[in-house]
Amino acid sequence: MSTDGGSASAQRGRGVRRVPDVGVRLLGTGHHVPKGVVHNTDLERFMDTSDEWISQRTGIRTRHACNPEKGENTTWLCTEALKSALADAGVSGESLDLVIVATVTGEMTCPSTACRVASNVGATHAGAFDVVAACSGFVYSLNVAHDMIRAGSARRVGVIGCDVMTRLMDYGNRAISVLFGDSAGAAILEACDDPSKGLLANRLYADGSRWHDLYIPRTVHDVPEGADFTELRLNSLQMNGREVYKFAVGTFADLIAETLEAAGLEAEDVDQFVCHQSNARMLESARKRFGLPEEKMYINIDRYGNCSAGSVPVALNELRRVGKCLENQRVMFVAFGGGLTWSSSLWQF
Repeated sequence: MSTDGGSASAQRGRGVRRVPDVGVRLLGTGHHVPKGVVHNTDLERFMDTSDEWISQRTGIRTRHACNPEKGENTTWLCTEALKSALADAGVSGESLDLVIVATVTGEMTCPSTACRVASNVGATHAGAFDVVAACSGFVYSLNVAHDMIRAGSARRVGVIGCDVMTRLMDYGNRAISVLFGDSAGAAILEACDDPSKGLLANRLYADGSRWHDLYIPRTVHDVPEGADFTELRLNSLQMNGREVYKFAVGTFADLIAETLEAAGLEAEDVDQFVCHQSNARMLESARKRFGLPEEKMYINIDRYGNCSAGSVPVALNELRRVGKCLENQRVMFVAFGGGLTWSSSLWQF
C-alpha cells in the first residue's frame, strides 16, 4: 500500500462508507517527554514523604514534568509525539485524514488540542477532535479510530494520548502529588487490504455515578456534597485513593478476562499486554493471575509515574523500540481512570 498522501486525501469528504474487507494496521508510533525529571528525593525536600515510602507503595522512582516558562504544555507534547510517530511511519502530517487527542489537560476547550496539533504537523484539512476519558483516553481513542477506518470515513489516523498531570497537582497533598507525571505518545493507524488485521475484541465502559472518586473541580459548584473545602484546592486533581484503587483492582483483571473471552482466546495467545501504569503492585498481581511471564506485561511506572492518557502509548512505543508489538503479533491494551472509565482493545497487528 502506498504511503504517500494521495490515497488518504482521496477519502476526504465522502462521508461514511462501509468497507467490510478493509483491515487496520499500526503504521508507526512515537512518544515525547519533558527533559525535566523529578526524583522521589526531590519531593522529600518540601513534603513529608520519602523515596522508600513512594517506591514501595507505587513502584515510582522518577517522573517527568513540563516547564511552562519554556512553553512546555499539552499541545507541545502532543505535537512532538505525533511528529515522532509520523517519522516512524514514514508519512507526512498532511496525509492524515483525522487527528484524535486523548487528554484532560488541554490548554483550551475551544479550539480543541487536536485542532492545534493537526495544524502544527501540516494536517490542516484533517478532521480533529479531543477525547476526554482521563487515563482510559488513549484506549478509547484507539477503538474509535479503528471503527472509523473500518467504516471508510478515514484512511489514515493519528491517535495521541497526553496529559500534563503536574499542572493539576496540589503538592500539599502527598497522597496524590507523588503519583503523577507528564508525557505524550502517538500512533498512526492506516487502512490495509488484509481484513484479519485490526481489532479482535474491545470493551468501553463508564460509571458516572462514581465521578466524585476522581475529578478536577473548576469552581466550588463542582465539588460534591460533603467534601471538606478546607482540604481542597480548585483546578487540582482530587482523588479518593482507597476507592480508586479498589475499583482498579476489581476491574483490571476482569476486563482482561472478558476481552479474551470475547475474542475466543486465552491469555497465553496474546503476545503483549500494554496496560495503564497506575500502580506496579496491581500490574504484578494481574500478571500472576493469568500466569504470564514478566516480559508479556510491561512496566515503566518506575520512570514515568502515572501519566494518565499518556501512559499506554508511551509504553507501546518503548515496546516497539525493543522489537515487541510488531506485525503479526496480538496485543491487548487496557486502561481505567476518571469518569470512572475503563476500556480494552485487543489487536491483531
